[in-house]
Amino acid sequence: MTSADMHGAVRDPELPGRLLVVERDQLIPWLRGRTEGDFARPVEACPGWTVRDVLAHCSSALVRAVEGRFEDGVFSPESNDRDIAERAGWTDARVVDELERGMTEAGPVVAKAGGALDGLALGEWVHAGDVRAALGEPEAYAGKGLPYALELLARITRERGHVALHADLDDLDEPLRLGEVSGDRPPGRYIGDASTLVRLYSGRSVDAAGFELAGVQVGELNLFG
Repeated sequence: MTSADMHGAVRDPELPGRLLVVERDQLIPWLRGRTEGDFARPVEACPGWTVRDVLAHCSSALVRAVEGRFEDGVFSPESNDRDIAERAGWTDARVVDELERGMTEAGPVVAKAGGALDGLALGEWVHAGDVRAALGEPEAYAGKGLPYALELLARITRERGHVALHADLDDLDEPLRLGEVSGDRPPGRYIGDASTLVRLYSGRSVDAAGFELAGVQVGELNLFG
């Protein structure tokens, strides 16, 4: 087994928490310097939601995990909309405070959940990228958390039996293998940068000229669709 195969082969229960903390340390100070108008900007990746809405969704989801509140229908579109509406009267600063708390406290809870909540950490990181993209930040889906996100992505795609993909990444020395190889079809092939790969797996818009994909369709990669 090569080191490329080792990515995601064994669950590291602390990995999701590390991703959240690394992202917290980058995102929260940056958010505290934004204006009220920034929080009101629309987020292309989440139609109908503003930056504030995305942050309220993220903070509520993490606090639900911390407090163990998983009622029927949790994380459904309707549940997400209710969570956002419950925070409509909050100041932007209070939403950011709750997000900071969630990103700080959720790691141990996710670690003990046996993998059931690992996708929550990855989704939070992707939404942080959505917010940065909405505010015009370059390399919105990159930064210090990217290596942790790729490790988590590799394991989640394997565990879910996702379509197999061999990714040759411009910014990594070794290829990354994602998904589960089956006898039905050979792995697909991706050539491009790591942040674009994350965008593909999260169903975000990409520059079609910026990568090569063979043996698999773009829509087959989306984990959240």
